[in-house]
Amino acid sequence: MHFSFPGRLSIGCIVLAMLAIAPGAQALEFRKYPALRSFTAEMTEKHGFSAKQLQRVFRCAAIRPDIIEAMERPRELLPWHEYRKIFVTEDSAKRGARFWQEHAEDISRAQERYGVLPEIIVAIIGVETRYGRNPGNHSILDALTTLTLEYPSRAAFFREELAEFLLLTRETDIDPCRVKGSYAGAMGLPQFMPSNYRRLAVDFDGDGKRNLLDNPVDAIGSVAHYLHNNGWETGAPVIEAARLEGTLYFWVEKLGLKPALSVRQLAGYGVFPRRRENPERRAALISLEGEDGPVYRLGYNNFYAITRYNLNKRYAMAVVELGELIRQRMEENPSS
Repeated sequence: MHFSFPGRLSIGCIVLAMLAIAPGAQALEFRKYPALRSFTAEMTEKHGFSAKQLQRVFRCAAIRPDIIEAMERPRELLPWHEYRKIFVTEDSAKRGARFWQEHAEDISRAQERYGVLPEIIVAIIGVETRYGRNPGNHSILDALTTLTLEYPSRAAFFREELAEFLLLTRETDIDPCRVKGSYAGAMGLPQFMPSNYRRLAVDFDGDGKRNLLDNPVDAIGSVAHYLHNNGWETGAPVIEAARLEGTLYFWVEKLGLKPALSVRQLAGYGVFPRRRENPERRAALISLEGEDGPVYRLGYNNFYAITRYNLNKRYAMAVVELGELIRQRMEENPSS
C-alpha cells in the first residue's frame, strides 16, 4: 500500500520553495546522490511512500553549505562565561516570568503529571527559542538532507532523522517543504528532533493534535514528558556548588556527566557539596570555564536528565541558572 503526502504539496509549493533557496545553496540533484536513491527505495519499501512523490519532495530541497559551517562551530563550544551571557540574561528572565504567568495552569499541570520543576520547563523553552519568538528559519528538509548527504561523520544519525521527519509530516499532514527550524533539524518551540517529536511529544491541551510548531501548551507538556522519560526525579536536587580539597578531584572530573559516585564516595576524593546532602545520592563533578578560572558544581541525576535534552554541560547549566532567575522574578512580582 502506498501513501501520499498532503494535497498541499503541489507543484506550486515546490516551485516557490525552489525560488526561495538561500544564497550559496545548491539545488539538489537527485541523480548525483546514490545514497538518496537508496534512501528513497528504503522509504518506499519499509514505510509505503511513493517513490515519485519523494522525488518531488526532494526537488524543493537544497544542499546548504552554511548548515555544514554551523555544525562545525556550535555555540556550545564557547567557554561557559561567554555562553552564559547569551542565555542567562535579565531580559530572558523577565520574558520567562511572563510566559510562566501566561501559562501558569498548564505549567502547574505539567509539574503535577511529570514532576519537573516549572522553572526548568520554562527555561528550556527560553534557551531553545526565546519562548517561541525564534524557532529557527532553516528549512528542516534542507538541513536534514544536507547533513545526510554532506556530513559524513554523522550521516547515519541524520539519515534516521530525515526518515523520521518524512514520517512525521505525513502523520501530521504538514508540507515537508515548508517546515522551518534549526540548522540541525530541530523544530518547534521546544526544538525537538523529528524522532523525539514522534516519540515524546504529547497532546497536552487535548485537541487531538501534538503540535509543537506553534502551540505553547503542547510544548510545555512535551518538555516535561521528555525530561520525565529521561530520568527526572521528582523532588530531587539538580545541582549544587562544590567545595574541593586536595588534588584527587581531578580523577572524578574525568568520569563525565553521568552521576557515578555517591556523595560519600566523592568525599574520599576531596569533593564536597556546599550544603548537606544525602550521602548515598550520586553526583558528577561538573567543571565550567569562569572568567577567573574553573567553576565547579555537583550535578545530580536531574542535571544529567537536562543534558539528555542537549548533550552539553554548558547548555544544562544555562537552563538551571536561567530557571533560577525566572523563579526569582516570579517571587518578586508574582502577578505582573
